Amino acid sequence: MRRMSFAKWPCSIARTMDLLGDWWTPLVLREAFYGIRRFDEFQQSLGIARNTLNDRLRRLVDEGLLEKQEYQREPVRYDYVLTEKGRDFFGVLAAMARWGDRWLAGEEGPPTVFHHERCGHDTHAEVVCAACGEPMVAEEIKSRMGPGYPARLAERPDVRRRFAG
Repeated sequence: MRRMSFAKWPCSIARTMDLLGDWWTPLVLREAFYGIRRFDEFQQSLGIARNTLNDRLRRLVDEGLLEKQEYQREPVRYDYVLTEKGRDFFGVLAAMARWGDRWLAGEEGPPTVFHHERCGHDTHAEVVCAACGEPMVAEEIKSRMGPGYPARLAERPDVRRRFAG
């Protein structure tokens, strides 16, 4: 069965999910943020099948989130290093961790804690408005068509209803 592609959908969430593809990809990125750089370290840390890991690493390199850097010539071996695009994904993982800590952690508390080196405090992700700094909550947010929304879709009645309001 072929997986449906969301790469061209007029939705950044759908496009991001298309890039991620499955549950292994964000976990590979999480390990990269933890400092894992080598194939065998990813494989050991995650317990992922080698062929699955190879596919995920190749996809992350192809999409520009990781970069291969040769560290050994014979046999050739590579480190997988986060790029700027990959490092920018940290906020997504931090938001997922925050939600999981709130709703899935249990009485014992969060399994990991983020420590902000600059200020010296343990912390968590907060989604705030980039303009005013106030927390963003669903009840106070409306979606509008952005400049990248396809004109051919903008006139459909179902789309117009979705963005009306």
